Formats: sequence, structure tokens, C-alpha cells
Amino acid sequence: MFIFFFLISCGNQKKESLEFLLQTWNGKEVLFPEDLTFTMKGKDTVDFSLSGKYKILTYVDSIGCISCKLQLGKWKTLMKEMDVAGKNSVKFLFFFSPEKRRDFLGTLKSEDFDYPVCLDDENRLNKLNHFPSEMAFQTFLLDKDNKVLAIGNPIHNPKVKELYLKIIRGEQIEQENASKQIITKVGIDRTSVSLGNFNWQEEQKATFTLKNTGDKLLVIQDVATSCGCTTVSYSKEPIQPGKETTLEVAYKADRPEHFAKTITVYCNVEHSPLTLKISGDAE
Repeated sequence: MFIFFFLISCGNQKKESLEFLLQTWNGKEVLFPEDLTFTMKGKDTVDFSLSGKYKILTYVDSIGCISCKLQLGKWKTLMKEMDVAGKNSVKFLFFFSPEKRRDFLGTLKSEDFDYPVCLDDENRLNKLNHFPSEMAFQTFLLDKDNKVLAIGNPIHNPKVKELYLKIIRGEQIEQENASKQIITKVGIDRTSVSLGNFNWQEEQKATFTLKNTGDKLLVIQDVATSCGCTTVSYSKEPIQPGKETTLEVAYKADRPEHFAKTITVYCNVEHSPLTLKISGDAE
């Protein structure tokens, strides 16, 4: 049975559009071009088989911040978890379509990413399959026949990661019942912060304050960022009704640029996840 997960964070995307996307990809076979070349850090060509009981395929184009999209450090952590969960039955297929090949190779080297990747310069994989345009839906869990079991990026969305792990472990998947969840309410002092203009070599910080305005405990289940250059510190302790907690956000630019980064907060409120933003000009 091919299973899709409807709790993927979809931002402002309409529910109907999301459901259509999921239905379109449910059980769909992903096609791979012939004569693929995999390399280690873009240098040494390696023999790499696409076969495996489970495969996690992620496709990354060159639009936007490269380090934000790759987040290779998080992938390395996830790969270790998946190897333990699947007893080394999970194959990772990294397909990068770089417009600026040098930037991609520089990122692979700086992150010391020593797993085989395919630098798909002609974007053949995407042309063959016509992946969704949203980056959140350009990662897939495939079975041994390359058919889609689930869609979503497990390093950006903890619920997707949970789904992938359950499928790989062979656990039963049940749709969450919102009526059984303990829901409270939250107030936020602001949802966006402009850091203005600053020296790109200097780390910048911002804070967001969340207040539990409901009558149940507020629990922050996870916080994800759209970029490896953005980190968030927060208390893991539940917040009592009427009390507050602070998210401390730190941003360290890789280079001079205008930026707009997103912080996604997963918590037990009706409209979870919450989306916070920081922006500015690193000069």
C-alpha cells in the first residue's frame, strides 16, 4: 500500500492544491535517465547503484541560496538515523542541478560531504519527471521499484521525517486525529524582524516571544529553519498558561547578500506550524 502523509507543512498553499499534488504522485514511478554519473565531491567518479529496498530521492536546483537548500549537515545526521532504523536498507539519491557548478562543489567540500551525488548539469531528472515546483515537495521516499511511498522533505519537516522512519521500520501508519490532540492557543509579539544593513561577517540576532494564551500547556515540538546559516535556541520545557517563552534566532551570512529566512515552529496549536521570518542586507 502506498501511503501519503497529509500533515506536510504547506504554508499558504490551498488544501485542495496539496491534495491534488499528493494524489498525482501517489504510487507514481520516478524515472531515471540512463548513463548517470555519480561523484564524490565532484571529483572522483564512483560506481553507484540506484537499487535498494528503500530510497530517499532529493532533487535540488540552483535557484536561491545553495547552502540553504542543501543543508548537508542535517542530511548527514538524518542518514545515520535512517541507517539504524532501516538496518542499512535505505539508499540516498542526491541529484543536484547546478547552474553555478563551482558554488555547489565548494559547498560539498566545505561541508565535507563524502556521499556520492549526481551533478545533473542538464537537469535531465527533472525534465523526465516534472517535479513539483515547491522545494518542500522535491524529496521522495521510494520503494525498490522506484514508486513513491511518501513525499516531503524530512530535514525541513519533522512530521515527514517521522513518517519516513515509520514506513522504513514497517510500522503501521495512522492518520492523526486532531480531535484527540491537546490544543492550546498562542500569541506572538511579532512574526517578522528586519535586521537592516550590517557587516556580513558579523553574526546577527533577533528574538521572538511566544505567550501561551490558552488554558493547556504549550509544547514546542520542533523548530526548523530554511537555511543552515540560521539557528534557533529555545527552552524545551512546556509553557504554562499565561506564561511566555523566547526563541533566540542567530543569523550568520555566508557572503554579502539580501536575505529573507524562515523559521517554522511546530507546536500544539490549531494553526501549527507557525511561520516566523527574518530579513536584512548583509554587506
